[in-house]
Amino acid sequence: MISVKDKFKRRQSRVRVQVAKNAGERLRLSVFRSNVHIYAQLIDDTKRSTIVSASTLDKDLKGKVLKTGDIKAAEAVGKLIAERAIKEGIKEVVFDRGGYLYHGRVKALAEAARAGGLLF
Repeated sequence: MISVKDKFKRRQSRVRVQVAKNAGERLRLSVFRSNVHIYAQLIDDTKRSTIVSASTLDKDLKGKVLKTGDIKAAEAVGKLIAERAIKEGIKEVVFDRGGYLYHGRVKALAEAARAGGLLF
């Protein structure tokens, strides 16, 4: 029987192959999800640096979200990361969901970032 960790690692390796195809030409929108918070970063893999980041811990979202671990909070983080990326002049990214399923909070963040103007 395959464990949950093994399934996560398999999904993660499949996603990394897709992300590696676009490594030189686009920035990577990386998502990390914990039980309590959700984080998003735009990473330049060639320079190995984070360009823009947003999370439920940001001061901009402190009063706007009541719970930090739900779908509404993920949507707010998606809108915020898109806003900050557009301000930096970034429009096209590649979405790196890690090993997380494209469902729930990860999906909400991605769709909010798309609605905010990011293309992926």
